[in-house]
Amino acid sequence: MQLPITLALTQAQHKELKDHLFPGDNKESVAFLLCGMRNGDRKKRLCVREVFILPDEAYSERTNVKVTWSPDYIDDILEKATEEELSIIKIHSHPNGYPDFSATDDQSDRELLPLIEKWVESENVTHGSAVILPNGQIFGRTLDKNKDFISIDCVSVTGDDLHFWYSDSGNIDAPNFMASHAQIFDEGTIERLQRLSIAVIGASGTGSPTIEQLKRLGVGEIVVVDDDHLEERNVNRILNSSITDARSLKPKTLVQEEAAKLHGLNTTIIPISDNLWKKETIEAVAQCDVVFGCMDTVDGRFILNAISTYYNIPYFDIGVRLDASQRDGETGQIREVCGTVNYIQSGLSSLMSRGLFTMKDVAAAGLRRNDKTAHTQQTKDGYISGVEASRPAVISVNMFASSLAVNELLARLHPFREEPNSSYAAVTFSLSSMEFFYDEDEGKCEILSSKVGFGDVTPLLGLMELAERL
Repeated sequence: MQLPITLALTQAQHKELKDHLFPGDNKESVAFLLCGMRNGDRKKRLCVREVFILPDEAYSERTNVKVTWSPDYIDDILEKATEEELSIIKIHSHPNGYPDFSATDDQSDRELLPLIEKWVESENVTHGSAVILPNGQIFGRTLDKNKDFISIDCVSVTGDDLHFWYSDSGNIDAPNFMASHAQIFDEGTIERLQRLSIAVIGASGTGSPTIEQLKRLGVGEIVVVDDDHLEERNVNRILNSSITDARSLKPKTLVQEEAAKLHGLNTTIIPISDNLWKKETIEAVAQCDVVFGCMDTVDGRFILNAISTYYNIPYFDIGVRLDASQRDGETGQIREVCGTVNYIQSGLSSLMSRGLFTMKDVAAAGLRRNDKTAHTQQTKDGYISGVEASRPAVISVNMFASSLAVNELLARLHPFREEPNSSYAAVTFSLSSMEFFYDEDEGKCEILSSKVGFGDVTPLLGLMELAERL
């Protein structure tokens, strides 16, 4: 069975294509995309790693409906794809806005794509071609062994705004329960919500209300990751949970799956009751279109930053902080109630470069996860900082932060704010001072920015700890 294919670009890559393939002369131009891959069990994800613009001297003819060029200029691209097992997507412009492949395109692709496949000689990669229109929309296809064209199901661009273009757009009817928010969002946004696959990492304080909102917005698929089971102290903040569930030690992911089936809102829940640091868990998350991080462990948030970068996936990180003190024998002296939603784009800044934690913190958290005895000793010796075992949690604050994060997703799918989305890379709220603060994205992450679109590599995400699990 042919798995759905997504071609995933960053905002910078998409801008580079538009700038070079529409130089203003109303003539077609050509570029090539080198892509890493996530060869999943649910879908294939082609993650654009590099953009190669065909130089002017390569063209023998350029018109507004046709372009011819010498294949001699792509030898370096073919060699790099062969050495690193990368997919190649040829992309050209249709300056006249024609929203389909032409007969000339058909002939060209039937000649070029088999040659690329023969040169690269790898069964693990998928090659294809694509077209970009003046409005920025991209559509594409691959060629099967019978020389039949297979549409690339989705082309996505992760940027300040989120774009998802589908090959069969308009073929999904919205169920009746979506009628109310269909009055606010256009048909395209409603359809995108139904088609999205979203990973929610953590099914507890901020995770369960995030899942609930996404489900009731009509999101098609939610991958829920949490390796913990319910306890009675969790029930105060996990939606759809009960004391009975807690006493039976029911997995948190199972609570969400059962609730989705009971509610019947057409959302498929894929429960993963395992650690995020498992190879199989990362591979499942990396097939998704969007990731929500609802966890406070430093090493877990680092992994999500890495997944976002390697697979060109937008990542919404939710953090909540409640500070309470005990003075003069009294409890409940609240000093601060605040939270932040960080929006992470592949190739730009990360939670590390934004100063939320350091790689030393990541290493300490990893030691705590893998060797608690060594972590305790090193903390005692002063080599590393300790990690809090538990923090205060209040459902109203968690739901406030979760709602803020889900609205960030909606604002990027269907921009509605007075200022551009580029102004809101991080949004912080304080319920103590009743204020909002927001910041633009600045700079790049020195640790991860060179790994954009790498896809599946060995070891996974370039981490030796994951190599041990292969």
